[in-house]
Amino acid sequence: MAAVPLIQGSQDREPVRKKPSQFGDVIFANLTRAFAVLALASLAGIIVSLVYGAWPSIQKFGLPFLWSADWNPPLAKFGALIPIYGTLVTSAIALIIAVPVSFGIAIFLTELSPPWLRRPLGTAIELLAAIPSIVYGMWGLLVFAPIFGKYIQPVLASTLGNVPFVGKLFSGPMIGVGLLSAGIILAIMIIPFIASVMRDVFEITPQMLKESAYGVGATTWEVVWSVVLPYTKAGVVGGIILGLGRALGETMAVTFVIGNTNFLSSASLFMPGNSITSALANEFAEAEQGLHTAALIELGLILFVITFVVLSFSKLLLMRLTRREGGKT
Repeated sequence: MAAVPLIQGSQDREPVRKKPSQFGDVIFANLTRAFAVLALASLAGIIVSLVYGAWPSIQKFGLPFLWSADWNPPLAKFGALIPIYGTLVTSAIALIIAVPVSFGIAIFLTELSPPWLRRPLGTAIELLAAIPSIVYGMWGLLVFAPIFGKYIQPVLASTLGNVPFVGKLFSGPMIGVGLLSAGIILAIMIIPFIASVMRDVFEITPQMLKESAYGVGATTWEVVWSVVLPYTKAGVVGGIILGLGRALGETMAVTFVIGNTNFLSSASLFMPGNSITSALANEFAEAEQGLHTAALIELGLILFVITFVVLSFSKLLLMRLTRREGGKT
């Protein structure tokens, strides 16, 4: 019986593999692209709706609307100076207080805290962010404002009130509510956000970099200032901007403690005032259709522009810092 010859190389031949289907990749790419377009379309729709709703006020008052202090609905006289001033002042006070406190909390949790305290303390700080803003507002009006007006404002007036130039900020009636009270409440509200972001970005710093700095004799502060902060500056600035965005857009807590008055009689931080968000919360539901509603919508448009400017400035700042570091290297 004759042997059947084997085909040379048949045993070494690899099985033919099917080309993977590109259908899933196409679906995924188009789906993510649709989400991105949807976000841009939503942003464009918000801008168009705000401009359309505010157009009667824009035509009536023009640019003087930004620096006019008049706000008299019965006489149809409206100006955005007082709400803009209140928004910027309370947000600045909140950042001045919240940034160093948040920085200290983040440094303590990542560098100094004992292991048994790190997790429960971090969890407690994050839980503060879950408290509804209206609860902060009620606590500020019913608990904080009376204590602040009775015990803290007199101390501020007798100390900082005697400092030249700065003293004007700490004079006036000590009634508890006002711009300073609103700024402090905002600071308490944004501290958990900024501190949580700072703690997370500090923890991603490579341990080798910090141990190398400690090995050459650096102190904890030197390690934080020269190693951790340069490595995580983008995340730190992002956390601060996140807190600032929360402060600019906060409504109910500010409405409870700012005083809600449309008078700008002095530069004192003790005086009651108003913000864009509190003005919208107080008047939008009862505003008559026409110029009053258009003026309120224009306030919302101004707040949108302020937020956009702040975010753009932070992005430019990060780009400048990055270019500066590239020049040094």
